[in-house]
Amino acid sequence: MTEQRLVRCPWPGTDPLYLAYHDTEWGVPEWDDRALFEKLSLDGFQAGLSWITILRKRESFRRAFDGFEPERIARWRPARVERLMADPTIVRNRAKISGTVTNARAYLALRSQQGSFARFLWGFVGGAPRVNHRRALRQLPAETTESRAMSAALREAGFTFVGPTICYAFMQATGMVDDHLVSCFRHTDRTGGF
Repeated sequence: MTEQRLVRCPWPGTDPLYLAYHDTEWGVPEWDDRALFEKLSLDGFQAGLSWITILRKRESFRRAFDGFEPERIARWRPARVERLMADPTIVRNRAKISGTVTNARAYLALRSQQGSFARFLWGFVGGAPRVNHRRALRQLPAETTESRAMSAALREAGFTFVGPTICYAFMQATGMVDDHLVSCFRHTDRTGGF
């Protein structure tokens, strides 16, 4: 099948960066603790913005946020937040930047308690991807029972910018749920998990 004939979910449009993200990342199960922290952080920055905005700035975010290494971010002092507030290559939102520091500290505590951030998060979908069979974008929910439960648990653990809608977008992005439309070449019945 040639590139022109591939049937995709319609949301990436024709933007090459968005198409590459859809084709190679969105919905691919992620099991790495640090990568999950990065994706959750970026989804928090997306709140109120479009994902393509964050995607275009992702490399700048990685540079500015020490590769999203929670151990490093957790040690940041207020001066570092101030420096990032002057960085035009990222989203300069004080609450979101400070929230990432708060979340890094909460991540370390949660990982220490649970042994694995990934195992904790994947527990909300039973440890394996949930494959949905949606035929149209209008069938995609903004949140689910599982994303509400994840949101509540993360908030209880001290995280910020983890509302149920952000958590559902995160679950889609990290392959906890497969919300590629059934007509999309990326929709598959996957196996695996903890």
